[in-house]
This record gives sequence, structure tokens and C-alpha cells, in this order.
Amino acid sequence: MKIWFDGMKLRPAASADSDHGDEADYSDCYPDCECACDSCDTAYYPNYTACGSPLLLQDTVQSIRKRIFQLTPLLHTQLHSSGLWLICNPTELGHIAVVDQLTFTILDQFRTSARTVESIIDQQSFPTEAAENAIALLYGLGFLKEVCASSHVHVREQPQVLSAWLHVTNACNLRCNYCYIHKTSEHMSDGIARRAVDAIFRSAIRHQYKRIQLKYAGGEASLQLNNVFAIHDYARQQAQKHAIALYDRVISNGVALTQQMIDHLKERHIGVTISLDGIGAFHDVQRTFANGLGSFKYVDRTITRLLTSKLVPSINVTVSQRNLTGLTNLVEYLLDRNLQFTFSYYRENDCSADLHDLQYTEERMIATMRAVFGLIEQRLPRRHLIDSLLDKASLNVPHQHTCAVGRSYLVIDQHGGIAKCHADIEHTVTTIDADDPLQAIRDDRSGVQGISVEEKEGCRACQWRYWCTGGCPLLTHRLTGLMRSKKRSWGSDKKPLL
Repeated sequence: MKIWFDGMKLRPAASADSDHGDEADYSDCYPDCECACDSCDTAYYPNYTACGSPLLLQDTVQSIRKRIFQLTPLLHTQLHSSGLWLICNPTELGHIAVVDQLTFTILDQFRTSARTVESIIDQQSFPTEAAENAIALLYGLGFLKEVCASSHVHVREQPQVLSAWLHVTNACNLRCNYCYIHKTSEHMSDGIARRAVDAIFRSAIRHQYKRIQLKYAGGEASLQLNNVFAIHDYARQQAQKHAIALYDRVISNGVALTQQMIDHLKERHIGVTISLDGIGAFHDVQRTFANGLGSFKYVDRTITRLLTSKLVPSINVTVSQRNLTGLTNLVEYLLDRNLQFTFSYYRENDCSADLHDLQYTEERMIATMRAVFGLIEQRLPRRHLIDSLLDKASLNVPHQHTCAVGRSYLVIDQHGGIAKCHADIEHTVTTIDADDPLQAIRDDRSGVQGISVEEKEGCRACQWRYWCTGGCPLLTHRLTGLMRSKKRSWGSDKKPLL
């Protein structure tokens, strides 16, 4: 009997409703894409190790022998040409597994009626110990459900992390084709930065968040790295004062991070996300300096420096028609260096609407991704990967919202205005002077909305809805033809609040 299953990062917990202690480390629980995705709200399930393997303790195996199980409703099974079976549960834990024919035969015994483990083994003459271990594992993966037992898993509604995007500068040393920011030389002042941090913590305290994630971005955040360090130091003081866990990350194009900057980032435990769209010309075709020269060699140098310094970056890849051909070479580069990465797929914005060669065709995208999957299949990393490939989907835990937009996400521009989404940063809803900025974001009914998948026509009846959730809320908003939110007076004139 053979079972291969996806190694998700799930933390141990005493019970389904419990949380981690104050000393738990969440630094690697959060997705490293630019969005505040719901998958950052890592689910906690009992009897799971840090790598996601159910604990097959002897008493656990013995305890299932007389218990009654049945196949989990809506379980998806699919026969592969190799004779192996793909199994996944899109409505609960989200695990994906591949099993051999014998293991599938055992699982299939529970399809027509509820059965005890003993009766299955006795009637079918399966090897006792191997069958018990297989059934315990299949149960732990969520493929079997105990009759008359309440489920350990439910769709998570309440976000556990308050995320904030701090637009520390509107300036950038690159001119990427797909960027949605209208560049200026403006940056976030020290006064605005401190008030922004205060606003984030006010809302966190008001809504009883115990964890805050800050993302320093722009523009190019490394151009204001001293300001980033000052924000981090101040936020760290506030976190300690209010007993709130703080995790922060710089999102950078990677062209100007010096060794001294890297040393300071490592000293402060600030994570780094680097944008890399390809190797050589496949990166340079999308990410150039203002003079038109490519930036790959500088980004490659920075990644090497970060790895040498043991500050391992995550990589954000923007996929468009321009770099599709080089995607397999890029994935090989990333796998060689064991770098965590996320694919973000190009979406048209106001700044790139006239560049028609960025939008990919379905045929080329499918062909390219099949080649990428084939490469990954030959070199599977020992970590959860599938969410990184799908973009705006999460298989970690069932969820009803694609991201935290409109619920637990604050995007603060360089003037102190607060928007719902960083890709729609010009449409501010409130300011850092609001008593509770998060509540103002939640109450606003103009512009992009954080709509539940249950409210989306065409989604609510789909069995995959709790993984996909209907895609990017901003794209949904733009495609529905709804009127975009009007800019407030303090959002349209772009005057600083100081």
C-alpha cells in the first residue's frame, strides 16, 4: 500500500478550537504573494505535525478499529493513466493525495455504506496492520468521516491576522510594463508612518487581533529602507506594548539591495520578497530601468547575496505573454535554489491597457503550465507548492473569501489615505486619523468588495468553491461593470495629512 500526500504546513494544536501559545513562530505561515490572501490564516488541526503528516500513534490506530466510517461527501477521485488514483477533498481539509490501487480499494469499501474498520479487514482479507494504518491516514487526510462525529473542520470566516500594506514611496528605479502605480518622487514621511502604525494597532486592539502582518512596498521600498527600519522599530515597540505578534516583509524589485541593507534586514528579522519574472531576457522584457536596460543581472546578484546571508527570499513571478516561453527555465532556477515562489498572472490595469502583448492566450498558458508541472513533477520540493501555482486560490483550508480585501486588510498610501486593495490604491476610503480605520473599510459599500463565494453567481454551486472562491475581488469588480468608487476629497487632491 502506497500513499503520497501533499505536505502542507499545519501546526499542532490541542483541539480544533485551540490556538497557538504566545511563543509560537508564525513567520513561515504566511503566503509571500503581494496580496493579503486568506491562506495566511493558517488552519490548525489536531494530530498534525508541522509538515502536515497525521500522527499515526499506536493508540490512534487502535482506537479506530471499532469506529464506524463512511466516505466523505463530495470526495473527488480520479484514475491516472499510471494506475494510481488522485484523491482530494475540496470542501474540507483540502489535502491532495495519490494512492495505489490497493489503498483505493480499501477506501472504496466505505463508499456505499458506513462500515467499521474491523468488518472491512475481515471481509476483504486485507493485511490487518497495513490496512489499519492506511485507514487511519485516510481519515486523518479528511477522506473518511466518522459517523455521528462532529467534523473537525469548518469554513473559516473570521480572519486571524490583520494585514497592512504600507506604501512607503511612490518612486521606483524600474519601469515594469504591467505596474499599476503612476510614479512620482513622493514618499511616506516619518510622521505619517508613525500615525499609520498607530492606526493599524488601534484597529487590531479594537477587533482583538493577536497578530499583525506589515508589508513595506511602493514604488520600490528599498529606496526608503531607513524609513522602513524606523517603521519596523516603532511597530515592534507597539507590538510588545500591546502583546501582539508582529511579522513584516519588504517587497522589492531586488536591484539595489546592498549587503549592508541585507544585514540590517536580517538583524531585524524582516522577510524579503523579490520580484523575478524570468532568466535573462525573459525577465528584462518586463522589468527594465527607466533607460530601457534590463535588470536581471542585478536581481540575480541580490538573490545570491540573500542566500549567502541565510536570509532566504520568497520570489514573486508575474506571468504574462511576454515571459511564458521562459517560465520552465525560471522554475528550474528556483528549484535549484530551493526558493519559495508564487505565480501572479497578469491582469490589465489603467497603466498597461495599451500594451496588448501582455495578455496571454489560454492555449499558450495551458501548454506552458503543463511543461512547468512536468518539470516540478520530476523535482518535487519537500514543501507545500500547489497554492503557489494557482494564483488567488488556497488549498490550505476551506475559505469563502479570496483575500482579506474589505475585511482584514489596510492599504496605506504615502499621504495617510487608506484603500481596500493595493492594486486600487488611488481609491481611498478613509485615513489614518480615523478612530477605527478597519471598521471604515468594512462598512464601505463603494468600489471593490470582499464578497463571499456563496454570494457569487456561478460559484455557489461549484464543489471547488471553497478552494477557488471565484478569483480576485478587484478583477470581479471591474468585470461586473459596477461604478468605481469616487475619490474622496482627501484622496483625489493627494495632499499630505500633515
